[in-house]
Amino acid sequence: MSLNTLSDSELLQQFREPATKEKAYTNIIKKYQEKLYWHIRRMVVEHEDANDVLQNVLIRVWNGLNNFREDSQLYTWLYRIATNECLTFLEQQKKKSAISLSDVESGLSNKIKADKHFDANKLEWKLQLAIQQLPEKQRVVFTLRYYEEMPYEEMSRVLETSEGALKASYHHAVKKIEDYMLNH
Repeated sequence: MSLNTLSDSELLQQFREPATKEKAYTNIIKKYQEKLYWHIRRMVVEHEDANDVLQNVLIRVWNGLNNFREDSQLYTWLYRIATNECLTFLEQQKKKSAISLSDVESGLSNKIKADKHFDANKLEWKLQLAIQQLPEKQRVVFTLRYYEEMPYEEMSRVLETSEGALKASYHHAVKKIEDYMLNH
């Protein structure tokens, strides 16, 4: 049976069996690793940082999967872990450097500008810089909605926030991004 034909619940069932636990975990990771990586990368910017955060996520998934009760979709649960790990990482960056959030954010902008493919005139680079200007929570909401096309209902479960608050956050994020794009 190929990986693509196994549903999340079948994979979880296999994970609960000692004989197939590791294989099931590997298949879950194969199924979601790339999506998780790009979600993390959009938050932390650098590939090395994204890989470090992803490794932490994978460890937390391995340790927590036994307790996953399937109240939500596996994908939702994985994104919640990844988002929390990103926020923890960004928080640690702030503490480590003992500087203000705006300095961390301009640091992220500088990392984007340092990319060898960077071209300030290209829209996608401008968008990346604009996203880095957003407060963390708005950045998460914008990323999930814009790149992942995650419905608000699903996002509400990932971020444990009301749909109304998420819609407002997204609206504010879009407005700030529009302003940035027009003025830079």
